[in-house]
Amino acid sequence: MAEKLVKPEELAGGIDYKPKQKDWFDPRVEFRRGTWNYAAPPDNLKYLDLPNPRKWSPTDEDWKLPDNWKEIILEGLRDRIKRFRSLQVFMDICVRCGACADKCHFFIGSGDPKNMPVLRAELLRSVYRKDYTLAGKLMGKMVGARELTVDVLKEWFYYFYQCTECRRCSVFCPYGIDTAEITMIARELLNLVGVSIEWICTPAANCFRTGNHLGIQPHGFADSIEFAVDELEELTGIKVDAPINKKGAEILFVAPSADYFASPHYYTLLGYLALFHEIGLDYTWSAYASEGGNFGLFHSHEMMKRLNAKIYAEAKRLGVKWILGGECGHMWRVIHQYMDTLNGPADFLEEPVSPITGTRFENARSTKMVHITEFTSDLIRHGKIKLDKSRNDHWHATFHDSCNPSRAMGLLEEPRYVIKNCMNKFTEMPENTIREQTFCCGSGSGLGTDENLEMRLRGGFPRANACKYVHDTKDVNILLCICAIDKATLPPLLEYWVPGVEVGGIHELIGNALIMKGEKRETDLRGTPLPNLAPAEENTEDKAETGEEGEGDV
Repeated sequence: MAEKLVKPEELAGGIDYKPKQKDWFDPRVEFRRGTWNYAAPPDNLKYLDLPNPRKWSPTDEDWKLPDNWKEIILEGLRDRIKRFRSLQVFMDICVRCGACADKCHFFIGSGDPKNMPVLRAELLRSVYRKDYTLAGKLMGKMVGARELTVDVLKEWFYYFYQCTECRRCSVFCPYGIDTAEITMIARELLNLVGVSIEWICTPAANCFRTGNHLGIQPHGFADSIEFAVDELEELTGIKVDAPINKKGAEILFVAPSADYFASPHYYTLLGYLALFHEIGLDYTWSAYASEGGNFGLFHSHEMMKRLNAKIYAEAKRLGVKWILGGECGHMWRVIHQYMDTLNGPADFLEEPVSPITGTRFENARSTKMVHITEFTSDLIRHGKIKLDKSRNDHWHATFHDSCNPSRAMGLLEEPRYVIKNCMNKFTEMPENTIREQTFCCGSGSGLGTDENLEMRLRGGFPRANACKYVHDTKDVNILLCICAIDKATLPPLLEYWVPGVEVGGIHELIGNALIMKGEKRETDLRGTPLPNLAPAEENTEDKAETGEEGEGDV
């Protein structure tokens, strides 16, 4: 666990951006509690058939590496330079202009220059120069080249697990260098000698064992869905159907496992169930693809492929036409950027067409998978659901663009369109903290652990600061997002930096505002009394179609 946390004003006041006296060539790091993650347990490494399973800790002097660890790493780097042309370009093209230097949330929150994306990448690039460039071989340190040593390896572990692969720095790089791709390769190289963290390998192993990262077995998954169905009936008076493993359904629905296990994710699940019932959607869950999230993205390309394969496999087994995905972050980066080439083409599926509106989702022609906010915004635009905005009048929301759906997918307008049609009070955070320039929650890519809490709070500081601005000036009291990791990690972040702001999903707000035929409602999905329970006839389709902005929108 982390050391006792200091007060927020002390943590923020202690950030020092002055250049340090220490030479950046010096690789030695201090593994101070609260700033690193536990090592991966050997049992899970064995289960995943990964190399060098053993007990060790980052604070140990001896990391129990294989005798030929250096040869393994350098050969691994050589192999990846051949396989990934982008890596070769990223290693050679950086001119150290510094455009990315102050764009990383971990640098802003820590003041550590090695958290500047340019310098973090230089930790790998310096080894590349030494062994793979003529200048590095001949002139060494003069051209920024250095030997790969055990201390360098420990430095890689420390700093490449202080990168959430959010890709904000890449937005500002004039050459388009994607530092997240560099972090992914560095982690792959560390994995070759058994250096990985628990909160990546354990979820990955759980996913192979039970179908989801939390290790919930299929019958437990079914119980969770049935429990949600019963609770929704208590809240609305309506018994909905939530089919599991239904062969021949039109659509397979895949969501992150946190939606049926954790809070506040659970309210998003209730929103899905209410929506699907109201529009009469022919869909099914899968007990075997009961996880949309993919922790393989944080481990290696091979692990990402292995974990992703179950989605297409289940779609084929169940005989569905296409796939609908829930509110998740990195799940969508994998789907949007990798799934089709990793495990496709999914020629056995059809190009997605909404059975309710007839809209053809041409953007999903390749993957055959549609994001839930695309689907719901299309329903609203065609007036297929009735929404009473006033049922969310106890909330004044702002929206956190989750890194992967926003920067990786360009999913910027659909979430806002849905929000503005299901509530009256919505305010944007400052312009340079949203959309493509959004700040990370500080806990993505497997870093959302208790032992790493101080670094999470530092990394999340810029996001919390922007949220604090709209909380203090506009009385915003809920931060909406479409990412399961955000919903897990933003609550403790906001509790520390911005007390009084809750976290929720967009489909929780849809579930609140949705007028269901025959409903008997007195509370929202959290059990809070509804502020204005308007008669159904006051809520027209025209009202839903307007797309008008909330009164507090900026």
